[in-house]
Amino acid sequence: MATHTVRRIPPVSRASRDLLADAGRGLGTAIRAADPAERYAAAHLAALRGAAALLASRAKPGRGRLGNAWDLLAQVAPELAEWAGFFKAGAGKRQLAEAGIGRAIGAREADDMLRQTSEFLDLIEARLGPSASASALGAGVGGRWRAL
Repeated sequence: MATHTVRRIPPVSRASRDLLADAGRGLGTAIRAADPAERYAAAHLAALRGAAALLASRAKPGRGRLGNAWDLLAQVAPELAEWAGFFKAGAGKRQLAEAGIGRAIGAREADDMLRQTSEFLDLIEARLGPSASASALGAGVGGRWRAL
């Protein structure tokens, strides 16, 4: 008699689903922003919320986990370390843009951040699994940004 092992995918927490939905809405805000600094900041913030969604589902509370979200993401999901480095490098520009000092951010750089965030959110969504995707679809998440 053959036995089959069924791999159960753990349910995604409400916090993770909510953060992923917020990330999708934030990316929508970035898409609609006419000002490059606003577009850059909104896209970067959407990526940060996506990272937080994955951290909410994977990170274990405990000592030694202090740091910013990008450092934590690289620890919790080493396969996303390059992405974490990319977004960590852009955090200073996002802060300048949020403070109204984003004159140095051009349209091309903002559009690049938007595309990178889109791809990153697709990766986050895939790692969280189907239950995250189903709830995030209403927020515009779910392989939706490939046409950008």
